[in-house]
Amino acid sequence: MAFFWSELETKKVFEKLKTGEEGLTEEEARERLLKFGPNELEKKKQTSKLEIFLNQFKSVLVLILIFATVFSALIGEILDAAAILVIVILNAIFGFVQEYKAEKTIETLKKLTSPEAVVVREGKPRKIPSKELVLGDIVVLEEGSRVPADLRIFEAIDLRIDESMITGESVPVTKKTEPTRSEVLAERKNIAWTGTIVVGGRGKGIVVETGMETEMGRIAKKIQEPQEQTPLQKKLDVFGKNLGIIILVICALVAGIGIFRESILTGKPLTTDVITSMIITGIALAVAAIPEGLPAVVTITLALGLQRLARHNALMRRLPAVETLGSTTVICSDKTGTLTRNEMTVKKIYCENNIIEVTGEGYIPKGGFLIQNNKIDPKKTKTLSLLLTSSALCNNAVLDKKQNSIIGDPTEGALIVLAEKAGFTKEYLEKAYPR
Repeated sequence: MAFFWSELETKKVFEKLKTGEEGLTEEEARERLLKFGPNELEKKKQTSKLEIFLNQFKSVLVLILIFATVFSALIGEILDAAAILVIVILNAIFGFVQEYKAEKTIETLKKLTSPEAVVVREGKPRKIPSKELVLGDIVVLEEGSRVPADLRIFEAIDLRIDESMITGESVPVTKKTEPTRSEVLAERKNIAWTGTIVVGGRGKGIVVETGMETEMGRIAKKIQEPQEQTPLQKKLDVFGKNLGIIILVICALVAGIGIFRESILTGKPLTTDVITSMIITGIALAVAAIPEGLPAVVTITLALGLQRLARHNALMRRLPAVETLGSTTVICSDKTGTLTRNEMTVKKIYCENNIIEVTGEGYIPKGGFLIQNNKIDPKKTKTLSLLLTSSALCNNAVLDKKQNSIIGDPTEGALIVLAEKAGFTKEYLEKAYPR
């Protein structure tokens, strides 16, 4: 567990993992890779789209409706059969969409892991695929790099890491090397978590957890666990099973009574046609009792509830969750990355006794500058031009214009975007005013 490593002195960590600042030898690394496996997020066997779709027909109630569809078609009630079939297919499509989204979530997590890592082996730094990292490897961290495994930091020079995706901290965390005794992730200042980004400084860390044993791996495990059914879904399953039993009993009773009446009370000889006729009558009666509209009614009711919640600014990803959220009074939620995107934006500037409003959101370098709702050209104001030039030059962050994202400190990223909105490009300014 990572919190165990955070409590130990660096010397003890080296001893337990049988490594040192010179790193492992190539032979030791190969042996550990064979023993512990690759440093990557595992995924359960990929479920095909067809399998996900067919799984929607496993419910007892759905199976009963399918039986009703087939029987209605056999006795010539084509319109009834078509209506029931449409209901069944619509519900299957809805369930398929929800489950397919969950299957894709793990792929998103994999994209958050680093493809390569710089390690020290036999005293020499070298770049390797991050999946080849093993316990005891020494990883070099530099600004802009993504942490490839859970690391115990033993060297930190102004090392700052954006941990918002793991801990929810909205500002970069300054890393330390001293032992820390805490079970709270955000308080373990000497641990660097897989997938987090180095926004400043440099440092080194010892790999203490890899693959599914990392904090990111634990998140992946939880995502792949089957979601618990809501109370309504559980009751519908019980209802479907009970309904199946009742239908069988009705079929048996009606057929039995009909056969008894035909053979005993009327004295007619019991023929195959009579038995078949009575069985069909029993099945027809049972099918008529099936509430084929129930799944559609449930879906429509939940959809209406979803719309009512949306009017109160509550957006739902899973329709069945409407039922449970409807009785919720308090939600305890992380803010950063859940309610916000952890993207800083400069909204106002105080310059030459004026409050200048800046439009635009996030790291998209598009926006304008306004004084009392009147648009201005920043390049025509000397003081403002100097301020924006300084914002771009006194800055170590990098703006990725294709992804509209920042590599580096979020605050410095906001300043680069501010300068870009006014037409002050960092690349051009660095050529004009080299450090």
